[in-house]
Amino acid sequence: MKYTNALQGKSLICTQDWKKEELDLVLDLALAMKENRYDHHLKDCLKNRTFFMFFYNPSVRTRQSFEAAATELGGHAQFLEPKSMRLKTEKTAGETIEDAAKVMSRYAVGLGVRILEDKIPYYGAGEALIREYEQFSSIPVFSMAHDKYHPFQGLADIMGLKEHLQELKGKKVLMVWGHGGLARSWCSVQEHLLIASRFGMSVRLAYPRGYDLDSDVIEKTKKNCENNSQEFSITHDMDEAYKDVHVVYSRNWMSPEAYQDGEFHKPSEIEKAMKHKEWICDEEKMKLTSHALFIHPMPVDRGNEVTDGVASSSRSIIYDVAENRLHVQKAVMALTMGKY
Repeated sequence: MKYTNALQGKSLICTQDWKKEELDLVLDLALAMKENRYDHHLKDCLKNRTFFMFFYNPSVRTRQSFEAAATELGGHAQFLEPKSMRLKTEKTAGETIEDAAKVMSRYAVGLGVRILEDKIPYYGAGEALIREYEQFSSIPVFSMAHDKYHPFQGLADIMGLKEHLQELKGKKVLMVWGHGGLARSWCSVQEHLLIASRFGMSVRLAYPRGYDLDSDVIEKTKKNCENNSQEFSITHDMDEAYKDVHVVYSRNWMSPEAYQDGEFHKPSEIEKAMKHKEWICDEEKMKLTSHALFIHPMPVDRGNEVTDGVASSSRSIIYDVAENRLHVQKAVMALTMGKY
């Protein structure tokens, strides 16, 4: 496989920002790297290069997979936290994003930022922060998950589905809300709606009334489906939602009322969500599907979003998708900041 410099220096904040053929290139390279993990010819493309990981929120898979990815490409991933840096905020004096971005661009070849719901005052603030880092950086800026999108999770989802289903065009994916005590952001859910529809899947969205997602994302998903001659639908009927789908993605997400007066109201969101205990992906609902695969970005809220029986079944590919985070991240890093 031959590569060009077309993606060198390109940021990834949402997969919708990239051309379909660019996403295909990433997935092809990720699969090649998975098949030849430690001996791929790009294994030293980040030799002596540093990737900064800026975590406003903690993680398990994200930090592990990015550090492993940098190491397996011959480079180094450096962990950063805002509490250990003198950064300007609405309440404190310090260095501006412009200054920080320009300085970090002199030290590293790429910057990843992770900022989720409880570290921002309103929906969209995380997106704005990452876009500002991108504006002032001369190196690629990646979203490692923010309030709107989670591009690497979306790529890992599609890679896993392609491995198990081969052809995605015309397959039906159900994105279904799950009850639970985590009040999760919209990032993984919205990213999956966008990328699944880009790859020709029919999309069905199901949730209790009052849990609408970003209207702009919904419109883009509809348009993607139209461009691929596929269907997009929204339902509040669980039994109807599961019928004849090929993929089930059950995930809790917060309501549009989660932010009030510049604060994220997690306790009230959890209290509200726990009233919908019937919204759980279980074995009986999966029987309504077309022998569907089960996917989830993890961590799984077992017993709330999904039963153990479904999450641990032979049709669950949650661990394959989790592994694929490593491979798609390696591919994007190699293509955007590697030397080859």
